[in-house]
Amino acid sequence: MNGVLLVLIVLVVAAIGIAVYASSKSSAKRTAASLADAKADARRVIERLGGQVFALTGTDDAAKQALADASERYTAASSQIDQATTVRQAALAKESAMEGLYYVRAARTAMGMDPGPELESLSGQQSAGVVTEDRRVNFEGREIEASPSPSPRTPNYYPGGRVAGRPVPAGWYSEPWWKPALVAGAWGLGSALLFSSLFSGMAGVGYDAQAFESGYGDGFQDGFDQGQLGDGGDAGGGDWGGDAGGGWDSGGDWGGGDFVGGDFGGFDF
Repeated sequence: MNGVLLVLIVLVVAAIGIAVYASSKSSAKRTAASLADAKADARRVIERLGGQVFALTGTDDAAKQALADASERYTAASSQIDQATTVRQAALAKESAMEGLYYVRAARTAMGMDPGPELESLSGQQSAGVVTEDRRVNFEGREIEASPSPSPRTPNYYPGGRVAGRPVPAGWYSEPWWKPALVAGAWGLGSALLFSSLFSGMAGVGYDAQAFESGYGDGFQDGFDQGQLGDGGDAGGGDWGGDAGGGWDSGGDWGGGDFVGGDFGGFDF
């Protein structure tokens, strides 16, 4: 009797082991298939971005700068997808490439060309807002401008999103005032004052300096969720961050990226 019971126990344990092994193999296959699909989707967007970057040549400062930013995103996205080992990392590589396509649209707009089809929404772009009017402010001895359109005075485009956890509206600027925070991963002293001076009372930018300091601010996000605010800006970038090195965090770091030109004086980290 004891022998029969022992055999039954062995059979039950073996059956459980086989079931667990089969389930694990099935799960691994599904994960591998999902990763392959995600990487293929990302590569499609990266290749599309590469084709645009290599085919276009800027005809003015605004277009040249936008294409330079698009090229930087292409390089970063290509590196990210090569390192991707999870679906999340592949999706973030796609996000970087998609942001590059927003810069391509900006360059085409600056050159008076058809910007092309609408693009997928990116993380943080709608709630970041959008520049809806020309603004010019004096800040720490510098004249900083924002505009909804490119011009010789506003050749630097940003597609909208979060930089170091703070919203930067989509628009054209006289200088990339957000890049010190992009490089350092934190905003310097006076950034809230600059934000307030540049965007206070502007339609499409529904938050003030205090909300800027704390992120979006609950009031703005509630209003956005209820559809009380206008359409947000474009593009924000993903969060490669802790998943893989060299990625884009919209407030993180473009791996190996150099930001040439521009005066970032006055920002303190």
